[in-house]
Amino acid sequence: MALLEKTFDRTLDAWIHAYKAPAWRGAAVEGWLFEGVDARREAEARLAQAGVTARFRSAYKPLLHYFLEEVERDGLVAVDLRYPRHEHALPKRFTLEAYPLVALLQGVRVTMKPGASDLHYDVTLVYADGRRREDRVFAPNQLGQAQDGTPELSPTGWLRVRDAEGAVQTDAAQATEYQQAFRSIVDTVRNHPWGAHEPYFDRLEIRVDLPGMDFALPVDEEIVSTFEALHEDLYFTLLEHFQHHSGRPSGDRGLQPGQIIPDIRRHDGAARVLVTLEPFAPPAPVAPVALDAPLAELRQPLAAGQIASCMAALGGDSFQAISRQGRPVLGTYLRGPGPAVFISGAQHANETSGVVGALRAAQALKARGDAHFALIAAENPDGYALFNRLREQHPRHMLHASRYSALGDDIAYREHAPFFEREGRHQAHAISGAQLHINLHGYPAHEWTRPLSGYLPRNFELWTIPKGFFLVLRHHPGWRERARRLIEGVTARLARNVPGLVEFNARQLELFHAHALETGFDVLNGIPVQVTETDREALPMALISEFPDETVYGDRFVFAHTVQMETVLAATDIHRSGH
Repeated sequence: MALLEKTFDRTLDAWIHAYKAPAWRGAAVEGWLFEGVDARREAEARLAQAGVTARFRSAYKPLLHYFLEEVERDGLVAVDLRYPRHEHALPKRFTLEAYPLVALLQGVRVTMKPGASDLHYDVTLVYADGRRREDRVFAPNQLGQAQDGTPELSPTGWLRVRDAEGAVQTDAAQATEYQQAFRSIVDTVRNHPWGAHEPYFDRLEIRVDLPGMDFALPVDEEIVSTFEALHEDLYFTLLEHFQHHSGRPSGDRGLQPGQIIPDIRRHDGAARVLVTLEPFAPPAPVAPVALDAPLAELRQPLAAGQIASCMAALGGDSFQAISRQGRPVLGTYLRGPGPAVFISGAQHANETSGVVGALRAAQALKARGDAHFALIAAENPDGYALFNRLREQHPRHMLHASRYSALGDDIAYREHAPFFEREGRHQAHAISGAQLHINLHGYPAHEWTRPLSGYLPRNFELWTIPKGFFLVLRHHPGWRERARRLIEGVTARLARNVPGLVEFNARQLELFHAHALETGFDVLNGIPVQVTETDREALPMALISEFPDETVYGDRFVFAHTVQMETVLAATDIHRSGH
């Protein structure tokens, strides 16, 4: 069932068409929009042929693009920035929008101080030969509102035109096709009669083909992608709508709207939008597929069949749950002496290093001969299938639409029967008697943005840029001392046993501090930690690992799942030893 099928003219083409007319010869046109540099330069050249001086800039991360496109960086020794402040934006909003400038300008002294509220960065460049250059970099934004009335200051297209006599003819925000596509989808979903009962649909498929940019920066795993940003903004904006529709608070993870699937692709022409409601397709049977190399050498996420093969090879007492779409949630219990632990991965299915880390740890524990654990290596197989589907188009994107279950909820927050995937946890707890859950997670390996909803991801502002590998420990009342021993022991052992981990964290934390203007978590043995007393977790202690793995490959992926494995081994040993 189609809810929306619409085409939007490409803004860059519309501007060329409007200003190549003879009446504009001698004019100066400045525009900001969500397009890559090659398309913008080509448009400038076409207007130059018509006698119009044009400069088209990126509305997305304008300060970063200023340094990439307009600054001579050879010989640059110092940059003094005064960043915009705004009453409806967090103080760190524009320093985060400048990310990862400090790392990009390696060896350059960068200072950032708050400036005025006029949506400009004031920039002073100092060169080794004594030259100085001062610029004002416009950050076009406009004020809007979230569905709950929260003000949102968001990047926007902008057009500034002076005629041949120098008189200003236009200087105002412009709704580009990027913004129009987003708004049309959101409005369509908000205005549809969804009824009163969750879930509201099986699959909400959102296909968008439009121009944009997607390129890697020479900084760690950083990429700049308007396609990824649109995926993220659509997914979370629609989640927020259904939270509002159901009467739940913003950010509620128990919501079950159905599966929301933004599929965003590059198309160098008019933007095309298609929104449909689709039923679930029957999943293909999962047949075990043998690995062609040891897990320790794996350089990309496992396929479902490979996970099944690894789980079967472990032996033990198998158990399983069935997902909403009918996929098996595979578990196994290896009985042994001493206290058991429960090990899990891929609660959030786009966080894939934990799957490999859990399986590697299980193999190592079994090889010792005294293993005692329950394992579910991939808790969310429906999300995992969607992750692999979306990854075919955008392998490095974070793909948060595959984070939650096919019902649209976080399986750890599922509120009532039928429990589907969560039934696997119930079985693991009952069969093992574990008091420690080692829950392997990940988070974005590069900047996470929602440019059309205030830029920073709402309810996830602390996660917008990487800050190394860190640990979250939640414990029940009365377990504080055991939790303290566990977190101290695990961090000390990881710092000792994983070459390069402390240095990796230090690099990422330094850049995080420079742009986020805060320290984040406490740091213990070179590893950020957060310890919380709560009764929300089912087991008395839950150790949650967080590696920036969305979505990495090669040596970084090997490093990620090695850290995850060592976390399991350290936590298991310390918990079982009682000290």
